[in-house]
Amino acid sequence: MQHIPPLWLSPETHLARTAPDHPILYFSPRVLHEVAGRFQRGFPGLVTYAVKANPHPAVLSNLVAAGVTAFDVASPAEMEAVRGASAEAVMHYNNPVRSEAEIAAGIRHGVASWSVDELSELDKLDAVPRSCEIAVRFALPVAGAAYDFGSKFGAGADEAVELLKAVAARGWRPSLCFHPGTQCEDEAAWVEYIHVARKIVDAAGVSIARLNVGGGFAANRDGVAPDLERVFGAIGAAAQEAFGADGPQLICEPGRAMVSESFTLAARIKGLRQNGGVVFLNDGIYGGLVDIRDMGLPGRVEVVAPDGSRRTGPRRPRVVFGPTCDSLDRLPDGLPLPDDCVTGDYVLFPGLGAYSSAMSTQFNGYGLSDVATVIELTGQPPA
Repeated sequence: MQHIPPLWLSPETHLARTAPDHPILYFSPRVLHEVAGRFQRGFPGLVTYAVKANPHPAVLSNLVAAGVTAFDVASPAEMEAVRGASAEAVMHYNNPVRSEAEIAAGIRHGVASWSVDELSELDKLDAVPRSCEIAVRFALPVAGAAYDFGSKFGAGADEAVELLKAVAARGWRPSLCFHPGTQCEDEAAWVEYIHVARKIVDAAGVSIARLNVGGGFAANRDGVAPDLERVFGAIGAAAQEAFGADGPQLICEPGRAMVSESFTLAARIKGLRQNGGVVFLNDGIYGGLVDIRDMGLPGRVEVVAPDGSRRTGPRRPRVVFGPTCDSLDRLPDGLPLPDDCVTGDYVLFPGLGAYSSAMSTQFNGYGLSDVATVIELTGQPPA
């Protein structure tokens, strides 16, 4: 008989009844469905999911159930993960640098859309069926994101013109794509990219069917939900202004913003030092908290006692170390935790669905591997 994992009411209920001594992610399918619906209702085009953010089978299967039909993959392993969730899912392979074996895997898995940012990479794709789409990826020096993806991938505008011509001349369906960078909170970045896309199309003299505006949509880090609808509106308006009513179909590929809110990470306090000013957790930057190292401290953190009740004392900034022997295993200084927290309590980090389990290691024998499914992620003490 198939084992069906339990559905818990909340993280607090699970912690109080199981007392785990390892870090754990709490997943709410309801929240994931709500966010997927928000993108599908608001974005003026096709919504895909960037698998790199969180390839967990429960995430992929719930997105399929929520009506997501296309996925952005970056490796054969991600292709296999998508196929495990859906035999019919459409895959976009937008990592523009690939080995021969990776290209063969993409063809074998039926990848429908590929991207390139350099002529030598286009030459590698000769075996890709001409019925496929190839999107030329371009990059601009545009601000607004937490960090820039253009430093690694993306042709300059002039080079993109020549690449677009080459894609069309060799018989593939030509398109354009870009990525404004992660955690982008300024819709002006998308607007500038879209207008440059029109200039590239005009200079190349090539008609494109689709324009992929990438991911980069911001997730909630400070307790204030980002205004995604404002960004969606700006993207739609820019596309209308640049291309008119008969412009290309728009595509987006959210990762962080799609999955972040559906997970909360719980890490246990292993020890307190220097009158509580230094905290040791059983998870850190080699585990599920790796993204905090790069993105900075989140504005939403709660501490839960072993009985599931919330600690409510005045907060003060702490130095927080992870569990490994490496002194680099340290969060950015100043995490505000309640004065009344003690060893054995659990620190809850909401909004850690992206780049937590996906980037967790097993360094020193520690790591993040456990996921519990819950109905609600906050505010539900044990009965």
